[in-house]
Amino acid sequence: MKIPNLRWWIAGLLAAATALNYLDRQNLPVVIGEIQKSIPITDQQYSQLQFLFLLAYGVMYAGGGKIMDLLGTRWGYAVMIAWWSMANLMQGAISSVFGLGVARFMLGLGEGGGFPGSAKAVSEWFPPKERSFAFGIFNTGSSLGAVIAPPLIAAIVLRSNWRWVFFVTGALGLIWAVVWLFVYNVPARHRLVTATERDYLKAALSEQRTTANVSWIGLFRFRQVWGLVIAKFLSDSAWFFFIFWLPKYLGDVRHLNIKEIGYYAWIPYAWAGAGSFIGGWLSSYLIRRTFSVDASRKIALGIGAACMPASLLIATSPLALAIVFFSMAMFGHQFWSTILQTLAADMFPSKNVGAVAGLLGAAGSFGAMLFNLLVGVLLTAYHSYVLVFAISGLLHPLSFLVILLVVRKIELVVPLEGAHKISPSLG
Repeated sequence: MKIPNLRWWIAGLLAAATALNYLDRQNLPVVIGEIQKSIPITDQQYSQLQFLFLLAYGVMYAGGGKIMDLLGTRWGYAVMIAWWSMANLMQGAISSVFGLGVARFMLGLGEGGGFPGSAKAVSEWFPPKERSFAFGIFNTGSSLGAVIAPPLIAAIVLRSNWRWVFFVTGALGLIWAVVWLFVYNVPARHRLVTATERDYLKAALSEQRTTANVSWIGLFRFRQVWGLVIAKFLSDSAWFFFIFWLPKYLGDVRHLNIKEIGYYAWIPYAWAGAGSFIGGWLSSYLIRRTFSVDASRKIALGIGAACMPASLLIATSPLALAIVFFSMAMFGHQFWSTILQTLAADMFPSKNVGAVAGLLGAAGSFGAMLFNLLVGVLLTAYHSYVLVFAISGLLHPLSFLVILLVVRKIELVVPLEGAHKISPSLG
């Protein structure tokens, strides 16, 4: 039996994987208050736990992209999600800060391969005019997982205890890995793709096969890569701060209990999901309306960056308005992030997308890792989130300037076969 428009079903499966990715990383932030009842954890230790996750996440994001290129998307993604699901299960059996640190590091190693895998799958199944929408669909999964996390985790804790949060969500990831192995393959070898869709994709993606191969080290010759890396380094710092510290902020500063956190914390994540979906849709819509890829991507990036300064108003607002401003900022980031991730597939051929996406993810993780440590230091020194929210609100506008000044035009930058005289270098 053939499935019409199979590529969109695959985008949905990628969204499910991304939802699990974010659900698993959000377990600790949501239940941290419950864990602290049995394992004392200071703000600085909490920032160090996130540091360990992000360190491993960044390392594997860079290496994970290369692993995806070597193993292929089907087996590479299955290995990654099985690994991080086992690490997630492990967190439920821990009884010390040190043990949590080890488990959190292992979780980061697995989850670091998730987004390079999704980026590579999108580059294998979607032509440029559909690509940002496909990225928007799978990136919506990140917000879906974060939306589900607070109420689901609160329900599990209230019915049993915090350890079962890790056991249940870890098991879900192992189930997904089995489904992925059964369902996924590239279009040319997929048993369920229709002949019409296979021919369409073969024609639409043929341009990617005319480009010269570039080594992993060779990617650093491109100023475009440096521009994307810097933009990702800055903007992901704000995003990871929001997703890791929102539940803790609501508990420590707004004095909400686990049930109330479950009631409120999902709202900004829901708006983040809307940002992913709308950002991807808008850019693809503009291309269909005869806008260039360059213009459509930059318009969407600009809109996302313009939403972020709302975070400057969070700390001084009453709870209801604080949730609104959180929502605006998280909407803006995911609007931005969907397009930024699409640029790897826009500007590099399929055989290099995993490596480029890996570099970007690593840069974002390392930026977030350092920023999380800074957050711990600032909170310990000033006992206030005002400065942290202010910094977070300005990182995306700065990143947008980097895109305009360093990346410049969004277009395929790898030289054509036989056209090696073209210089793609930093000059």
